[in-house]
Amino acid sequence: MISTKYGKVVKGLGGLYETRVATDIGVERLECRAKGILKRDDEKVLVGDNVIITLDDSTPDGIVISEIEPRKSELIRPPLANLDYLFIVFAAVKPSPVIETVDKLISIAEHNSITPVIVITKSDLAIDASEEYAQIYRLVGLPTFITSSEAGDGLTELSTYIKNEVKNGKTAAFAGASGVGKSTLMNALFPHLALATAEISRKIERGRHTTRHVEIFDIEDTKNTGFLADTPGFSLIDFARFDFFSLDELLPTFRDFYPYLGKCRYADCAHFGEGEDECAVAKAVSEGKIAKSRLESYRSIYRVLKDKKGYDK
Repeated sequence: MISTKYGKVVKGLGGLYETRVATDIGVERLECRAKGILKRDDEKVLVGDNVIITLDDSTPDGIVISEIEPRKSELIRPPLANLDYLFIVFAAVKPSPVIETVDKLISIAEHNSITPVIVITKSDLAIDASEEYAQIYRLVGLPTFITSSEAGDGLTELSTYIKNEVKNGKTAAFAGASGVGKSTLMNALFPHLALATAEISRKIERGRHTTRHVEIFDIEDTKNTGFLADTPGFSLIDFARFDFFSLDELLPTFRDFYPYLGKCRYADCAHFGEGEDECAVAKAVSEGKIAKSRLESYRSIYRVLKDKKGYDK
């Protein structure tokens, strides 16, 4: 007997996928493998995929993912499909943030029409630094939260935002470098997740990768719940190695530049090395309307994409 069900892939390890299936009486989780064609790199199943599962008692596996429904978004790193919100987490200190990595994640989210949200952790260790970093992204116009899992600061505001925004089947992911307190924060917000955490290495100020795979959890035990993804920690987003987007697609991922586009002295201004008298974006930085680090990140990504093999100058 052959039957089909609709589900959402919530975990994948070693070619075995855990799929969440909503039923009239609740939720069931089915373990299954992907149909042959879906094992190819260009067709590979991602966590977050909405899929059709075929149950066939006459086959060896009995149950397989037979089809992937069209994706509204797809990320390479973290590897996720159908994401609505990306919560970009970094610590004010221990480890010190790499702002360029934060800006790269923002650009990747923007390019994929995913709402980026900034979350600064460990504010109890450096409140002044937390405020300085927050101001960078408030100027961008992004939702920005300053938190401390240790002191409990900012958790109510962040939790309320998540519950108001991430619902009715929407999916959010928490992403950031290892050691920033991401899993600790998620546990403080949603204790039922009980995610694994680890101490920071004093030598290198980085945490061990307590999250080793992408996994999606129900935020609430309700029919209209949203979903939350935990992702492995990482500190490098390599634009030279991975095709996140092209050079021509870079500028639209910096929303804080929008008000100044078309106002430069030269129509073909790349906002790369021009002075304040020639580049409206550079002038906005000098006036404090755009954070200096944002222009530095833009120029760094620009250089990599421009020099990337295959770019047609």
